Amino acid sequence: MPRVAIEFRVNGATRRAEVYPMERLLDVLRDKLNLTGTKEGCGEGECGACSVIVDGELVNSCLTPVLQVGGCEILTVEGLAKNGHLHPLQEAFANAGGAQCGICTPGMILASYQLLTRWPHPTEEQIREGLAGNLCRCTGYQKIFDAVRRASEA
Repeated sequence: MPRVAIEFRVNGATRRAEVYPMERLLDVLRDKLNLTGTKEGCGEGECGACSVIVDGELVNSCLTPVLQVGGCEILTVEGLAKNGHLHPLQEAFANAGGAQCGICTPGMILASYQLLTRWPHPTEEQIREGLAGNLCRCTGYQKIFDAVRRASEA
């Protein structure tokens, strides 16, 4: 099958790539654009490690054919930091111990970012609901919830 050209915006910059039509967005981000912050956990859309934000919606990049994002705005974990400074959410994860092995962290941070965009001061229930599609095997979630709470107060 021949490659096709696709163009989209990633972290505010217009990017163009030659891709196979059914290539996963995850692979294009990591292998063609060198945005390795997005991680592959399960490859089946169950864990959320590969989560990115496409046109304001959290999606599993391991399940998203890259042709579906042509012309879209994509935000990866790398796009949160500005001018060499971490986003307050990234700082909160570091300070609260919400990151351990690092596999789930980018997806958790982006799910938290979307959550805080919708609910700037979320309740415990809203935090749990907002992060329900993201799995962590290390922290037991409390430190992640604490990080989201800290970021909402910042």
